[in-house]
Amino acid sequence: MWFLFALLSAIFAALTSILAKIGIEGVHSNLATAIRTVVVVIMSWGMVFLTNTQNGITEISKKSWIFLILSGLATGASWLCYYRALQMGEASKVVPIDKSSVVITLVLAFIILHEQVTVKSMIGCVLIGLGTLMMVL
Repeated sequence: MWFLFALLSAIFAALTSILAKIGIEGVHSNLATAIRTVVVVIMSWGMVFLTNTQNGITEISKKSWIFLILSGLATGASWLCYYRALQMGEASKVVPIDKSSVVITLVLAFIILHEQVTVKSMIGCVLIGLGTLMMVL
């Protein structure tokens, strides 16, 4: 089931890039990001109430709060940079660079989370890196 959600995530991320590139025309990138964020907030809280999981908020640990807030700040910074890059550059060049986050995530997962690095994941990282360079250059 996780694979289906991951695949849907990729499809929606692709749509996000195309729709954003069209919608950002004539709109300051920071304003566009703020509008997108409001929609995401409404949709996220809607899902919380739809699934009746709002009571779990009192059970979140202090550590989880800190890391969720830091994750939110990283997301915000990422979206602000992404929209600015998308406004200035071609989607076909911006998106591959943005998706090179896969390689950075694998490296950080190894360093911070102590996840195992396999030969297969190393080959994948190299191929993603090379693919990104080929698409951008």
